[in-house]
Amino acid sequence: MRSTGAHNFPAIDRVIYGRPAAEAINEEAERLKATRVFLIVSRTLNTKTDEIEKIRHMLGDKHAATFDGIAQHTTRKQAAEVALHAKEAHADLVVAVGGGSAVDLAKIVIMAMEHDIRDEAGFDPFPMGPGVSHSPFRAPAVRQIAVPSTLNGGEYNAAALVTDERNKLKQIFFHPHMMPVAVILDPALTLHTPSNLWMGSGTRSMDHGIEALCSPAGTPLADEVVLAGIRELREGMLRTLQQPDDFEARRLCQYGSWLASFGLQARVPMGASHGIGHVLGGTFGVPHYYCTPVIMPSLLRYNKPFTDDAQKRLAAALGAPGGDAADAFAEFVRQLGLPGRLAEVGIGEDKFGKISEIAINHRFVKANPRPFNDQAEIVDLLRMAA
Repeated sequence: MRSTGAHNFPAIDRVIYGRPAAEAINEEAERLKATRVFLIVSRTLNTKTDEIEKIRHMLGDKHAATFDGIAQHTTRKQAAEVALHAKEAHADLVVAVGGGSAVDLAKIVIMAMEHDIRDEAGFDPFPMGPGVSHSPFRAPAVRQIAVPSTLNGGEYNAAALVTDERNKLKQIFFHPHMMPVAVILDPALTLHTPSNLWMGSGTRSMDHGIEALCSPAGTPLADEVVLAGIRELREGMLRTLQQPDDFEARRLCQYGSWLASFGLQARVPMGASHGIGHVLGGTFGVPHYYCTPVIMPSLLRYNKPFTDDAQKRLAAALGAPGGDAADAFAEFVRQLGLPGRLAEVGIGEDKFGKISEIAINHRFVKANPRPFNDQAEIVDLLRMAA
C-alpha cells in the first residue's frame, strides 16, 4: 500500500465518448469560441475515407486548413513547418485526428506557434533533461483537441515526444497546457485503423498502466484505475481480434486506453519500457507500437524483485490470477500476433551498446523501479529480450 505522495490532475476539460467525431468537434469549437480550426490528420483518413471531409463539412467556415503529411515519428523540422502553416491560416484551435503521431505533432505545433519557432534549432532551449520537471514554455494561446484513431493513449499526456534529426534523439517536451483541452472518442473512426497498429498501440497504452502501477511514485487512485483499464483493454482487444467490426469491443478498448493512461495523466513517472522504447523508435526507427511487445516481458522479469505485489495484481488483470505477469503479457502479445523479440523488429546485439549508451541517461530509465547501475545492466536486459 502506498503511504505518502500526491496525485496531479491534468489540464483537460473533458473526454467526450461515443459521439460522431465531426459533430463533437464542431460543438467543441463552438464551446471554445474558435473561428479558425486547423486540422492535423491521418493521410489515410483524409484520402481513403470520408471521415475528414465530414469534419470539414460540419465546421463549415470555421475550417481554416488541413495538414495530412504526418511523419511516423514527430520531428522538430516538421513541427516548425506545420506551425508556420497554422499561423499563416490564423488558427485559433488545432484538432488532431489520427494516431499518436498526429496528437504529438499537434502538441508541439501549438508550442512552436506560441514561441514563433521556425526551425530545428528553435527548440533547443526546451527539451526536458534529468531533474527538469517541465520545459520552459509559455502557456500556449492556441489549444488542441485530440480525436484518436488508435489506442496509444498519448492524448492523455501533457508531454510530446519529438525527434531531433540532427542527432537522431527522441526528446520529451512538456507543459501542462500541451494536454489537449478535450479528447473525443468515436469508435466508428477506428474501423479504418490497420489491425497491427490497433493491437500494437493497445499494448502501448497497457504500458502506460503497467509502468504507473509499478512506479514507486504511483498513487492509490491511479493504481485502481489503470488496473481496470488493463482489464478492459485485454478483453476489448481480444474481441476485436476475432470480430474487427464489433463496435462495443472497440468502445471498450477506447475506455481501457483512457483508464490505463490515468497514471500518465497524473504525471506518474514512466519506467524503462518507455525510456528504451524512445531509443528504439527515435534512433533505430522501430515503430512505436512494436516497442512495448518486445521489451515489456523482459523488463517485468528484471523488475520483479522490486515490484512483486504490483505484478501479482497485474497478472490477475491480464487474465492469469496467481500466475506470472511477464509470462501473461508475453502470451497476450503472442495471441495478438505481434512481434515479441527484439530480433523480430530488426534489433540485433550489434545495436545493444548504442541503445544502452543513450538509454542510461533517459529520465524514464532513471525512474525505473529497479535501478540500472550501469550500461552493462541495460545490455543484460536487452539480451533477455533478444
